[in-house]
Amino acid sequence: IFVAHDSADVWAHRGSFLLAEDGMPKVVTGVPPDYFSEDGQRWGNPHYDWEAMEKDDFRWWKARLKAQFQWFDIVRIDHFRGLEAVWQIPVESETAINGEWVKVPGEKLLKSIQDELGKLPLVAEDLGIITPEVDKMRKQFGLPGMSILQFAFDQFEDNPHKPANIGPDRVVYTGTHDNDTTLGWFRSLDDSMKQWVRHDMGADDEKEVVDTMIQTAMNTKGVMAIVPMQDFLGLGSEARMNVPGTIDGNWRWAFSWEQVSSDLPKKIHRWVDDSGRLSSPEGEK
Repeated sequence: IFVAHDSADVWAHRGSFLLAEDGMPKVVTGVPPDYFSEDGQRWGNPHYDWEAMEKDDFRWWKARLKAQFQWFDIVRIDHFRGLEAVWQIPVESETAINGEWVKVPGEKLLKSIQDELGKLPLVAEDLGIITPEVDKMRKQFGLPGMSILQFAFDQFEDNPHKPANIGPDRVVYTGTHDNDTTLGWFRSLDDSMKQWVRHDMGADDEKEVVDTMIQTAMNTKGVMAIVPMQDFLGLGSEARMNVPGTIDGNWRWAFSWEQVSSDLPKKIHRWVDDSGRLSSPEGEK
C-alpha cells in the first residue's frame, strides 16, 4: 500500500506524507521481527500523514484508485493489514526492531471510497499473521482475501490455504508472483513433503502435481482462481517472477508463443468448464 520516497506521488503530494522540512521521511514503514526475520523488515517507504489525508476526505487515495481502474479490472491491496495498523520505524534505525504499531483510519478510508466510488473490485492481500481487527475490517467491506495452495500442506486442519477451507470470500492462487512456480516449489521439497503433496493431490509425478494443483484451485469455492502463466506452461524455478528481499533479476520473465502448445488452450478451457467457472458468451443465458 506504500509508495517509494523518490516517487512522483511523494514529490507532488508532500502534504500527504510524514516528511521533514527537507523532504526526507520522518519515519519509515516495515514489519516487525518474526519467526522468519529476527530484525524484521525495514522497507524504507515514507508513512502517510493520515491526519492530513482524513481532512481532505482521502482525495489522494481516491485519485489513486480511479487511475488504477483505468488500466485494471481488479486491484489487489498489498499489505492490507496496513490499513488497520502500520509498523512505524524511526528513520535513523537500520532495522525494524525499534518500530511500533500505529493505528490508522483504514475503516474511514474504505467507507469514504465506497461512498464515493461504489463497491470496487478489490482483493485484500491478507497473508501472514492477521489480527481479528484486520479480518473484521476486510469482511465489513466485503473484500475477498487470499489463499495460496502452496501453503496448504501442513498438519493444521484450520489452515486457510487448504482447499476444503477456501470459501467464497477468498481468491485462490496456485502461487503468487512472490512464490516459486509450482514445479519449482515442488522440486524444492524434501522427499517426505513430496510424498505428502503427491498423496494429497492424487498425482504420480511432478507434471501431474502441477496440473492437479491448477485444477484444485479452480475447483475450490473461491470467488476467483488465479494461475500464473508459468504454471500453465509447467515451468520450473528458471521462470520464477520474483524473489522477495532481492533486487536483481526480478520481473524479467516473459513467455514466448513457441512455449504454448496447440493443445494447451483446449486443456485450460476444459479445466475451466469442468470447474463451473466458464462464463457464458455475452448475451447468452
